[in-house]
Amino acid sequence: MTKVGEIKVGSKIEPLRKTRACAECGRPSVREHYPFCSDRCRSLDLSRWLNGSYAIPVTEEEEKADGSESE
Repeated sequence: MTKVGEIKVGSKIEPLRKTRACAECGRPSVREHYPFCSDRCRSLDLSRWLNGSYAIPVTEEEEKADGSESE
């Protein structure tokens, strides 16, 4: 008798999503740190976001729509 929720090695269960290369180093990603391969790569990416290395550019049209320009 098998336990409910137990996964047998070699079973024919489809993964939830396809594996892809790590966004930082290119190694295969792992489920625990998806889409990264390790906690280190995930932390490096977060650090870049927090330091402002990654930024979403703003165009002049978007600034005018926000009303940030005073006329």
